Amino acid sequence: MSEELIEIKDSYWTIAGESEGNYSEKRSKFLAFAYHVTTEEEALAHVATIRGLYYDARHVCWAYRLGPDGGTTRANDDGEPSGTAGKPILGIITSLGLTEIIVLVVRYFGGVKLGTSGLIEAYREATLAALEPAERKECILTEEIELHFSYELMGLVMRHVKELEAEVKAQDFRESCILRLQLRQAKIPELEQRLGAIYGLTIKQSSKD
Repeated sequence: MSEELIEIKDSYWTIAGESEGNYSEKRSKFLAFAYHVTTEEEALAHVATIRGLYYDARHVCWAYRLGPDGGTTRANDDGEPSGTAGKPILGIITSLGLTEIIVLVVRYFGGVKLGTSGLIEAYREATLAALEPAERKECILTEEIELHFSYELMGLVMRHVKELEAEVKAQDFRESCILRLQLRQAKIPELEQRLGAIYGLTIKQSSKD
């Protein structure tokens, strides 16, 4: 009886490019901008650009979430009361299941204070206004592995490789058979399970994509 395979999450969602939206509350205007980013340097470059473009705004608040698991985050209130701007922006990004993204919200003060709850709601709504129309894309995590086996197993091995939609990146059939494959991380345990019982075959992780 084969062992039950554990499901592996090997994809994440982000936005395809950039998007924007706006929100108004008691004469305060909130302009929101969302960008796909993969590093902190990219994210902060957008902060600098928006600050330069909207130099006359009262606040430029922002938050980003990075990494396939969304484990790297940062939020900035830019002078708004602590926790009323950057944190709500980040909360919306997280609740929508997005990562590799930064959202910036530019505020032009309208002369009427919104209070803590009003600010939180305004920054949430502005963030949603930018993200709701954004085109989203799923990013698949892949990994490279090597298969080492004897030539007579070629047909059997290639059948499983094809069924699991693995991409052959390199091959060497001079002395023995070596295949370097790239495939979804979630499919690696199944490939190991399928081929593990084949005599003379070894599987070695090569590098992560």
